[in-house]
Amino acid sequence: MTTDDRRLAVFLDFENLAIGARDQLHRPFDYRPVVDALAARGRTVLRRAYADWSYFADERRQLARHHVELIEIPQKMGHSRKNAADIKMALDALELAYTRDFVDTFVVGTGDSDLSPLVHKLRELDKQVIGVGIRQSTSKLLPPACDEFLFYDDLVGDDVPTPDGEERAVDLDELVVTTLTSLDRSTAGPVRGSELKRAMLRRDPTFSESMHGFRSWGELLRTLDERNLIELDRSASSSNPTVGLPSEGDNEAAAFRVLVVAVAEHADGKGWAPLSRLKDAIREDDPSFNERNLGYRSFLEFCRAAAARGVVELDRDGDQRRVRATGR
Repeated sequence: MTTDDRRLAVFLDFENLAIGARDQLHRPFDYRPVVDALAARGRTVLRRAYADWSYFADERRQLARHHVELIEIPQKMGHSRKNAADIKMALDALELAYTRDFVDTFVVGTGDSDLSPLVHKLRELDKQVIGVGIRQSTSKLLPPACDEFLFYDDLVGDDVPTPDGEERAVDLDELVVTTLTSLDRSTAGPVRGSELKRAMLRRDPTFSESMHGFRSWGELLRTLDERNLIELDRSASSSNPTVGLPSEGDNEAAAFRVLVVAVAEHADGKGWAPLSRLKDAIREDDPSFNERNLGYRSFLEFCRAAAARGVVELDRDGDQRRVRATGR
């Protein structure tokens, strides 16, 4: 299905989003970044927001300009009003799912885990679900339940601080390599760039190339190709190229064998060796070893490449990374 074919219905738990933006980001909730993000994903045919609108006069005018239907929740106090909003929103979404077959994608704006059953039910009905929420106020149960999850913090721009920025770049490499390795083993034909991205979103619905500093998916692929983390087929379609793992040279293969020896020497009873000790161990046997001579920017990147070839496995034990030989 192409982007032009997708029909989106937007349901916003507005009180949850507005309070999250106010308390966590210290700014009012602005619907415009959500509009822009969804425009790249399909045609929005319905927009509804649920709240006691007497508390959100300014936001109410902004939403009206974007043709959002405002659903008034009866004025009750405390948790009962919150439950009323959740129930009304869930019922409306399910009614639409059963009566409007042409709507294939539901956008659920909330960070509340109480709406996870709605997400699961929509997916049972073969609907795509995109979640939208504030990072710090979103339940950890919600993003994995969705096909894709957009953190509002990332949509509003670089002026909103995001945690673990350096770790994101590391996790990107791991996500690409492990996903591509799985596809390479399970797919008979070549892997296309669009297929890789869909598989990455299934592994991590919060993934977005923009949160890693790339303007487009194609730019991300070209950068990883230049870093020798992946290999693009230049003869394939420039808009959807074939993606593979880099071919293995003789020097690289020899270096991987040295890595396996070092892992064996420092492994625990289950075969795991701490990554932090392996580079020094390799240099004890081969003082000339330098992963940069093989085209890798770091020892961790070198180990990821070994994992991509199935030579070793990478894992975490708390805050520490560890490596185990696969026997291949």
